[in-house]
Amino acid sequence: MSVKIRLARTGRHGTATFRLVAADSRFARDGRYIEQVGYYDPQLPLEKVVIDEAIALKWLQLGAQPSDSVRTLLQLNGVLAKFFASRKPKSKKKDKKPFVKTDKKSEVKKEPTEKKTKKKAE
Repeated sequence: MSVKIRLARTGRHGTATFRLVAADSRFARDGRYIEQVGYYDPQLPLEKVVIDEAIALKWLQLGAQPSDSVRTLLQLNGVLAKFFASRKPKSKKKDKKPFVKTDKKSEVKKEPTEKKTKKKAE
């Protein structure tokens, strides 16, 4: 199951509002969703977007992928910065010298050999 954090449209014709929802990617845009993360009214300034940070961080940590528009809203509210700060750094492998295969055959140049031809005894 691939979970996405995306916008679900609500409101009347011409006065749309949106819910930020965590939903399975196979569900319809305005259909069933798992959990509501927040809401967004495009007629208000972007600072008025309401996002529950705890729920958004929970879904991001579980691997939910935000849509492009939701990613922008999460960046403006600072949720993505908190998410990236809370992630554990990937373990760095020990500094080992990379394995370099040396082919000794290619280092030694062979002179072309003459082909020996066998003549049939007539």
